[in-house]
Amino acid sequence: MLVALDSHAENAGRLRPLSDAGLPAGPVVETTDLASAVAELERSRPRWLWPSTAEVYPELLARGVRVERCLDLHHVEALLLAHQGRHREPRGLAAAVARLRGLPVPEDHGPRKRDAQPTLFEPARDPLPGDADRLEAVVAVHAEQQRVAAGLDRAEGLRLLFAAESASALAAAEMTHHGLPWRADVHEALLVELLGPRPVAGARPARLAELADRITAAFGGRPVNPDHPPGIVRAFGREGIDIPSARAWVLKEVDHPAVAPLLEYKELARLWVAHGWSWLDQWVSGGRFRPDYVVGGVVSGRWATRGGAALQIPRTLRRAVVADPGWRLVAADAAQLEPRVLAALSGDRRLAEVSGDDDLYTNLAADAFDGDRGRAKIAMLSAMYGGTSGEAGPLLAVLRRRFPDAVGYVEAAAAAGEQGRVVRSRLGRTSPPPSEAWREVTGSADEGEDAARRSRRAAREWGRFTRNFVVQASAADWTAALLGALRRRLHRSAPGAHLVFFQHDEVLVHCPAEAAQVVCDEVAAAGAEASRLVFGDTPVRFPLKAVPVDSYADAK
Repeated sequence: MLVALDSHAENAGRLRPLSDAGLPAGPVVETTDLASAVAELERSRPRWLWPSTAEVYPELLARGVRVERCLDLHHVEALLLAHQGRHREPRGLAAAVARLRGLPVPEDHGPRKRDAQPTLFEPARDPLPGDADRLEAVVAVHAEQQRVAAGLDRAEGLRLLFAAESASALAAAEMTHHGLPWRADVHEALLVELLGPRPVAGARPARLAELADRITAAFGGRPVNPDHPPGIVRAFGREGIDIPSARAWVLKEVDHPAVAPLLEYKELARLWVAHGWSWLDQWVSGGRFRPDYVVGGVVSGRWATRGGAALQIPRTLRRAVVADPGWRLVAADAAQLEPRVLAALSGDRRLAEVSGDDDLYTNLAADAFDGDRGRAKIAMLSAMYGGTSGEAGPLLAVLRRRFPDAVGYVEAAAAAGEQGRVVRSRLGRTSPPPSEAWREVTGSADEGEDAARRSRRAAREWGRFTRNFVVQASAADWTAALLGALRRRLHRSAPGAHLVFFQHDEVLVHCPAEAAQVVCDEVAAAGAEASRLVFGDTPVRFPLKAVPVDSYADAK
């Protein structure tokens, strides 16, 4: 059963039951206690139909209401628009209604930040075009989305993707609601250990000030601002050393006494700016870090965040992620996910055999690279990312001979990109088409030798993008299915456990200590379920190794 939902301010709203086909199956129900109405209907396990999970679900969670399933019209619209090569078009309810009625399409404004939302159940929304009724609009947009999807290739995969992406949106809201356990005292102690005492506003921490003095001394006492890359380049130039930039990988090749303090300064300054005392004040409260996740925020389907850098927690700071007393963190990551995805996508039986249940790169090295794991990894990354410089080219040639189906799959995707065509993930995520500027460049090959070189370079660059897109986006399909399966399994087998963190191929679950083994088992089962859903009867293994730990730092 589907239930369409329209929420108002002050916990009021309207509901309408629908048939599985999306047709009205009952009258509109008005309620002044939407949370209680949703909780009551949730007993029959409906699939909720609403404009946006980010708009509706956080307030249900705040009132203690969890839902099992939904269909998020915002995410469905985004996936359908992308499938049609319309990635940049607005995908909110107002935009979908306007397209349906042939009216000018308004821009999306997105949800308000949590601290700016004035009252419960007052979503960040604009009036619908033509003063359309919101509940009727939800039903009509859903019907149009299903009609469009039914006429597309791989409609079954898209329907699975709609459900998985919607489940991911539920998981994201729940992770924000429960928060990642975070010991502010541990974090602050780490900052003091690495940077010195908290500085006054506008001043550098003591350790950075000391390193800045060492850098200046290394350049003969002439002041050099280590936060200003062009100034660093000029400083080396005065020493007779020409460098193209002040990036760390460039500096590591330079023999000069300023290099060591510069590299240390860069690393510590990054920590101070991205996760220093100001970050701690803004993002951690009540022992929890609560970022706003953006499901599918990257074109390949990977997640992003609205501030907080939740997907870039430095390894040093993982010591601050500590389970509550009497609780454990269960950490799990899918080892070498993208190479395994490539093996499943391509149907390369030999690569499937090599992948096994243990370290794929070690097995690959034993099979094709005389036991050299480093060279095996370079070869595989070159295949997926299009690297050809240095030893990457010869190593990729070895991989091509040993695993022609796998390498052929990504090379076909690269060729499609070079020709300006789109490629798709396993379930139907679609790459964006090249820009008009790209087409102008690649269409200029007959205008001379320089134009021809620019054309070839632009084509190769876009081919590298599509080469990786098919793998990375299919990995996003798998992780979306994983999250949906895991949150359902945890609710059934370990209801006290909470998903609290997700990053590309890694999850963290916070659970009572006595439930840790159950959670580990459910994580493994969810990984197997995701593999069946996305790749069917594939011989490729996707081992999801789960371990209970007290701190995130202990996970690896």
